[in-house]
Amino acid sequence: MLRESDPEVYRILKKEEEKQRYTIGLIPSENIVSRDIMRLAGSVFTNKYAEGYPGRRYYGGCRYIDQIEALAVERACSLFSSEHANVQPHSGSQANMACYFASLKPGDKILAMNINSGGHLTHGLHSNFSGTFYNAVFYDVDRETETIDYENVREIALREKPRMLICGASSYSRIIDFEKLSAIAKEAGALMLADIAHIFGLVVAKIHPTPVGLADFVTGTTHKTLRGPRGGLILCQAKYRDRLDNSIIPGIQGGPLMHIIAAKAATFKDAMKPEFTEYQKQIVINSKKLCEEFRKRQYRVVSGGTDNHLMVLDLRNKGIKGNEFQVLLESVGIISNKNLIPFDPEPPRTASGIRFGTPLVTSRGMKEKEMELIAGWIDDALKHRNDDRVLREIAKKVRRFAGEYPIHP
Repeated sequence: MLRESDPEVYRILKKEEEKQRYTIGLIPSENIVSRDIMRLAGSVFTNKYAEGYPGRRYYGGCRYIDQIEALAVERACSLFSSEHANVQPHSGSQANMACYFASLKPGDKILAMNINSGGHLTHGLHSNFSGTFYNAVFYDVDRETETIDYENVREIALREKPRMLICGASSYSRIIDFEKLSAIAKEAGALMLADIAHIFGLVVAKIHPTPVGLADFVTGTTHKTLRGPRGGLILCQAKYRDRLDNSIIPGIQGGPLMHIIAAKAATFKDAMKPEFTEYQKQIVINSKKLCEEFRKRQYRVVSGGTDNHLMVLDLRNKGIKGNEFQVLLESVGIISNKNLIPFDPEPPRTASGIRFGTPLVTSRGMKEKEMELIAGWIDDALKHRNDDRVLREIAKKVRRFAGEYPIHP
């Protein structure tokens, strides 16, 4: 028993379990998995080394390993109507890296959404490998609407002639028009990569348009709205199969995490069920409701609202920085993350905004009435941020409330 063999680790584990059960998780890139997914992620598949691909391993004893990976690939292709899938990336970042290595040379130009406007660090940030290996240029959202100006993207693409156009975001709350971006990429003679890590689940449920069939590569993670284990996934056209697979192994990874791939296979089957579509619909309903409640309380929502699972609040009219608000909310049991707003005057470690999302709370069974309560507690915490007595009362309410909802869907 872990409690006897390693009491220090056991104590920290139990503290994390308690934290997750008795707090409200609003980070849009986080979710909770079912007990079945949890069991698979800790199953005997973790014991097996399996460099290579089904039928082409560098190790013996992979009969069942081949079966589980082939099943995961088959299900991913069916779920997303993709010609090919690679389920081995350890993360979304490595999924992006593999696509770059499969199709770009060092120094090639890439065009992507600026991280200040909602893009991801693997889309060309100078301190990331993507900005080190490649010549990154960026497009921003429109200053007035804070949404993508597709004509501006087109102008930049035709002027800069990038080798690859990267679309997708980590803090953009509106529908992305992949058809327009695909047309821009074609006109500019560029490849297109769509990073849909955040909206994989919404795409499955047809709540958000799919880039599959439009983009050369589609990447993402299995642990956000898809509600699976932590890991990456790549979808691509059949003509890129060999180059892509070779860029994973032997390109950037060794042995795949077979326990995670097994959990991915189960995740893809879960996502085929009607209940999963209803879950995705509720995510968006909850997101819109939470957004509406903040607007009622005079918070400025970036772009004026949300079409998906997340929102970013501009806190400049509330007299608090993003990092300060994040700490304040955690003190009352509400977990969030600071976030840059478009054209943010603050550095990333401070940020003028806060990011909220509803995948995790929706997995726990919360709906519109709960969103109203949560928004109220968040606003009360801000209004009384210098009153320890009130903050303690809010923390008690949050703990009691969160404890009524299971942490396994």
